[in-house]
Amino acid sequence: MHISLTCPACSTPIRQDVADATTPIACPRCDWSRSIEPATIKENQPTCCLVCGTKDLWRQKDFPQHLGLLAVALGAILSTIAWWYLYPVLAIGILMFFALGDFLLYTLMDDVLVCYRCRAKHHKARLTDDLPRFDLEVAERYRQEEIRLKATSKPQP
Repeated sequence: MHISLTCPACSTPIRQDVADATTPIACPRCDWSRSIEPATIKENQPTCCLVCGTKDLWRQKDFPQHLGLLAVALGAILSTIAWWYLYPVLAIGILMFFALGDFLLYTLMDDVLVCYRCRAKHHKARLTDDLPRFDLEVAERYRQEEIRLKATSKPQP
């Protein structure tokens, strides 16, 4: 399993392999590190986030979201151009081509576990079907928590 995260201390992107629970997660740029408790990894599946320790994790496809949005925008633009030049069959064909590509990516891409709090991604972990998908209510709770923590950490004038 390996983890992709942003260092909480210096915001450096980190991608680190975690062979077992004895390997600490450490930033190569600053002195931040976090040891992994042995009970947090069971059968190559984390029971909680290995970076911040929260138990709220969700699964998503291991595909960059910005590339997915770019593909949707490109399909919409190309089909609109074909429609403008009065090629409706080509316009529908373009949309169907991008839909087929999306379907293939969805079926072939692996899933990753993502932490709601620190947004660390746990790659190549064994995932079971009982792990939840994205929940907007839980995400909003952690977003509000982050806003409150930033407000209380700012010095008052």
